[in-house]
Amino acid sequence: MKQEIIPQHIAIIMDGNGRWAKKRHLPRTAGHRKGVQVVEQIIDAAADLGVNVLTLYAFSTENWNRPKTEISMLLRTLHHFLNIKIKKMIKNGVRLRIMGDIDKFPHNVKAALVEAQKKTQRNTRLILNLALNYGSRSEIIQATKKVVQYVSDGIIGVDKIDEDIFSNFLYTKDLPDPDLMIRTSGEMRISNFMLWQLSYAELYFCNKLWPDFNKNDLKEAIAQFQKRERRFGGVHAVKAAH
Repeated sequence: MKQEIIPQHIAIIMDGNGRWAKKRHLPRTAGHRKGVQVVEQIIDAAADLGVNVLTLYAFSTENWNRPKTEISMLLRTLHHFLNIKIKKMIKNGVRLRIMGDIDKFPHNVKAALVEAQKKTQRNTRLILNLALNYGSRSEIIQATKKVVQYVSDGIIGVDKIDEDIFSNFLYTKDLPDPDLMIRTSGEMRISNFMLWQLSYAELYFCNKLWPDFNKNDLKEAIAQFQKRERRFGGVHAVKAAH
């Protein structure tokens, strides 16, 4: 792995908690608890490696279709994680950002998310971008509505709309697009995740279930990323830049 070619932004679909638990004859909640431990390890590893932005797909809009007991457990775990780890995030220079509609979360969870973002807003070592109640199609539709409203209000003309303008209405408006997207569990799809932002990202699919993923697996994904030629639709390869 070449230290000078570390992806600036890594996005991860953390898949396989339920299957990990099932293989061990444990409740799905056990898989989620183990998965949270891995999240903490990967945050530390990404920061140590020099990654600037780490986006984690933590709760999708489709997750509301899961059993209510599992949803409650996931939200309690998120609330507990924020309360317990906020001091560590501040100490380690991790800034928390949220991507998604958190208004649908219980008041205590939403309040904890807002407070954690406020307390870490000056941190600069790593941006931890959590995708919560997030779906990319919904994000694109909401951005489109905002653009239409701006045109209707005469703020911008239709002829001025381009990729840069549209990107400014997305959750990631002031973040670079992901260079590398990792999905665990062997599934080879992106599941309504950052459809706009992943246009030119390198995709890496790992067979390990998320609770088994570790720092060395992250390094292997980055090593594979460094071997690829990124052309961004052109003819000549573009060297990845840190």
